[in-house]
Amino acid sequence: MPTRQPMYNSDATEVIGLGDDQYPPAEQPKRKRNKKKIILICVLVPLILVGVGLIAGGLYLRHVEGKVQRVDAFAGIPEAGRPQKDAAAGGAINFLLLGSDTRDPESTGGSRSDTIIVMHLDKNQQSAQLISIPRDTWVYIPKSANGQHGDTKSKINAAYAWGGPALMVQTVEKYTGVRIDHVALVDFAGFKEIVDALGGVTVNVEATFTSNHSLNANHIRHFEKGPQVLDGPAALDYARERYSFKDGDFARIRHQQDVIKAILDKAASGGTLSSPGKINAFLNATTNTVSVDKDLNMLSMATQLRHLRSGNLKFFTSPSKGTGMIGNQSVVLPDEAKAKALFTAVRTDNTAEIEQLGASSKK
Repeated sequence: MPTRQPMYNSDATEVIGLGDDQYPPAEQPKRKRNKKKIILICVLVPLILVGVGLIAGGLYLRHVEGKVQRVDAFAGIPEAGRPQKDAAAGGAINFLLLGSDTRDPESTGGSRSDTIIVMHLDKNQQSAQLISIPRDTWVYIPKSANGQHGDTKSKINAAYAWGGPALMVQTVEKYTGVRIDHVALVDFAGFKEIVDALGGVTVNVEATFTSNHSLNANHIRHFEKGPQVLDGPAALDYARERYSFKDGDFARIRHQQDVIKAILDKAASGGTLSSPGKINAFLNATTNTVSVDKDLNMLSMATQLRHLRSGNLKFFTSPSKGTGMIGNQSVVLPDEAKAKALFTAVRTDNTAEIEQLGASSKK
């Protein structure tokens, strides 16, 4: 058993943004505003209510469901252009999990999605595979509903800025060939509240590093290699940092996945599930920060996902050939052949092949 480490505390009251070459100087936010609202707990949207389904029952679940904001994530998407479900997939479900710059789905001007995850729940509802798509992946983006953007190649996260959740769904479906059944968006601000509602989470820090873009008042936070108990701000600092690592955004994705797993482990622990007060605080923090598509029935979802824990979740990254330059932009170059094979396995619910291909593509 690892020795419990002291919790990292934050005295920050403001979010300090990270620099990014994808935004021109004229669009840079003020220093005291965060322009990189990286959402690490979006995977919780289809999982957080499992404990409530077991403890408090359907009435409380319906109460919670009524507090979650809804978004028409499939509005205006031509059905003729969407991939169809494969017969072999049976009742498998595919979620698109997005970390957005704002909780308001209508306020998409200039905002980009920093976290993009395709989550596949197998037809037996016993396991799930989560595939992160790097935000700088160079893909084709269909034309936006207003006709002013798209129909061109760009970084995949531009789809959200140009056309909100619907255009992001179209773009991901075009790239993966996987039909998206449900969408969840999570706003940055609530991340800290969710981790703190759990009393912090334990993360095994992969390497010692110092972040110079921290939520601390001096913008600096040091992380030591090994197990650490992180509060909300520290967990966010850990998972948003990319400049301290040679593989940049790929390290950031790994750390996002570390934090996701830590949150799920803590949320599913006996101490949380046995405490109505902790469950209530956790759900209140979550419902304040999530938006889901209009068709997502959380009561049915909680029933479907009641067996899932971090132990039967697998995390992967969409295959790529690394980074490169296109014009003056630094982008992630997709490995289209490997990506096609991986997402074909997702589409056909071939769990063993998903995990084999996903593992071979890990950075």
